[in-house]
Amino acid sequence: MKQSLTQQNLKRLDKSNMLELLLGFPDQCRAAQAIAKEAKINFEKRDFSKIVFCGLGGSAIGADLVKSYAYFESKLVISVCREYELPAYVDNSTLVFISSYSGNTEETLSAYKQAKEKGALLIAISSGGTLKDYAQKDNITFIGIPKGLPPRCALGYMSIIPLCILADLGLVKDVGLSLNQTVKVLEELKTNNLDPKIGQKDNIAKSAALKLLNKLAIIYSSSIHFDICVTRLRGQIAENSKALAWSHLFPEMNHNEIVGWQNPKKLFKDLVVVMLRDNDMHPRVAKRMDITKGILKKEGVNILEIYSRGPNLLSRIFSLIYIGDFISYYLAILYGIDPTPVEKVTYLKNKLAEEK
Repeated sequence: MKQSLTQQNLKRLDKSNMLELLLGFPDQCRAAQAIAKEAKINFEKRDFSKIVFCGLGGSAIGADLVKSYAYFESKLVISVCREYELPAYVDNSTLVFISSYSGNTEETLSAYKQAKEKGALLIAISSGGTLKDYAQKDNITFIGIPKGLPPRCALGYMSIIPLCILADLGLVKDVGLSLNQTVKVLEELKTNNLDPKIGQKDNIAKSAALKLLNKLAIIYSSSIHFDICVTRLRGQIAENSKALAWSHLFPEMNHNEIVGWQNPKKLFKDLVVVMLRDNDMHPRVAKRMDITKGILKKEGVNILEIYSRGPNLLSRIFSLIYIGDFISYYLAILYGIDPTPVEKVTYLKNKLAEEK
């Protein structure tokens, strides 16, 4: 049964108070910047040949953001490893970020051991757990972040801290001004467009959530810079809204998936295409999105376009993420679901623990 987005319903269903975390996200971004400034690196600066992030789920999404943002910034290849085992190219000239919010993610701990064996330079980011124990025992750089959050709600810490460190190491440009502008954009979005006190007409997240209710979201954007926004929204709809979503990226989508928008036509009424757009993305990509929108409309497909906000690339990336997070939150409420628990993930981890 569809639930309304009243303050009473939010309070009744949101038992773990995820709304408070969403509203506090701009403050988290400020806190992450402060933590990065105080961080002490346990190694001398050196010439790195590559950068690798190791993490899973909510602990890896920050790495995706860094990689997307630094597409034209970093002269080094940045890769994200979501595996137990590291690729062969990791060596003693590799800077490896080990990201695990809990500090107990088994795949990430496995990657930590391999990176150490390969002689890579390690930086561990966690709220504690086994990863903290490993780092302290091995005298590895460890950056602690606050406990008590669902890992997916720690995006500010997991992205801004490594981004600031990369800037300090001279591997990307200074991000201080961009971060300050980003926080301002997030505050304005919260106050003017996302807060639950704002009605559906002026609340872009509530309006989008109502259009996605009982529909399958198909999320598209540019593969450069905004792939992170697509990945994040798909994951947030899964974890917060407990619903499936599909995604692809431009321009690749135009070379395969666009042809598939013919069958089965009977499903099209149950789909909504969400286009995450940015006025500064490559003009040919923007043109492709316009043409694709026209093709899909001829097939009777509903289109929802969401535009980024802000004066710089970082703020525009974060704005789409922040809007998407609120969409997934309001969609959970419409489904009558507490957005925080991820029972199937917990069950799976418990079953894996039994087999050790």
